[in-house]
Amino acid sequence: MQNLSPRHVKIEESMRLGVTSGWYSTKVSGTFVTGPHDTEADCLRKIAEINPPPPRKKK
Repeated sequence: MQNLSPRHVKIEESMRLGVTSGWYSTKVSGTFVTGPHDTEADCLRKIAEINPPPPRKKK
């Protein structure tokens, strides 16, 4: 399981990195996994698809 987080890449940084400006899901190391997404909510939805929360244990 990967620990992914949303990250916004602004225009200045996108030009330097050679990517499109927008929201990206990133690994802890900073590597982009998905994106660009239009909104943070879209990015979080994609993170949830890739990395669903663990199922609750029944008692």
